[in-house]
Amino acid sequence: MTTPDVLVRVENLTVEFSGGGLFARKRSVVRAVADATLEVHCGEAVALVGESGSGKTTLGRCVLGQQAPTSGSVTLNGMNVATMDRTVFRKTVQAVFQNPIASLNPAMSVLDILTEPLRRLKGISDRDEIEGRCEALLDQVRLSHDVLDRRPGSLSGGMAQRVSIARALAPEPSLIVLDEAVSALDVATQAQVINLLADLRDETGVSYLFIAHDLALVRHLCDQIAVMRLGEIVERGPGRLLSSDPTHEYTRNLLDAVPVPDPRVRRLRTRDVTASAPTASVPGAST
Repeated sequence: MTTPDVLVRVENLTVEFSGGGLFARKRSVVRAVADATLEVHCGEAVALVGESGSGKTTLGRCVLGQQAPTSGSVTLNGMNVATMDRTVFRKTVQAVFQNPIASLNPAMSVLDILTEPLRRLKGISDRDEIEGRCEALLDQVRLSHDVLDRRPGSLSGGMAQRVSIARALAPEPSLIVLDEAVSALDVATQAQVINLLADLRDETGVSYLFIAHDLALVRHLCDQIAVMRLGEIVERGPGRLLSSDPTHEYTRNLLDAVPVPDPRVRRLRTRDVTASAPTASVPGAST
């Protein structure tokens, strides 16, 4: 049963794809998502974490209404996403994707890119009001107004991703799905965008479903983390607790895979600790 403050509920979601090729004797079935259940509450940031092929992007596509589930359901404010009016849905849910340059129309100026959702989803037609709204959106994502006249190809990756975030904010959504939204950026820019997203959540009350593969990155932004492996959610819990004291071996392996920036430090892997000294602590030791 959905509680009143639940914005999105993914319930017993399964997504299967047929495989085997055109001339295969027997068709195979690939289960990308297996009986997954997940909730995002109003104003909450939830991370969906796992390695490539774990099913997290497929689940995100179901939340965005881009992929029909084989079974189970996705509801938004108690309404089934599959049967919602598309305009109402797009006003409520927006997305930011991994490659900011590829997700922006190269032939359009930033002004045109930000104008489109304001016209289509907010019904604003007055030119002065649109320009004022676009300037306000750039203020929100910490970009100068002169960016409005530029095209995506002339922007850095970080600037382009800020424009993508501004576009997502334009219809004033309740939820933004961020699919590997910082993985294509350098480390310094990643930190800036993560801090920006945290500020925007405080300012607007927007909720996030943040799809990523880096546990260390999302724990600074997200209230809850759900870990996916082979289509299943194998562990979930508060962000900082799960990233410091995981219970599932797969989650511990994901944490082990996070690189340590100090070459002098040799970190003990979970399997090494288990094999050598069951009572030893996991974090690591210096050489």
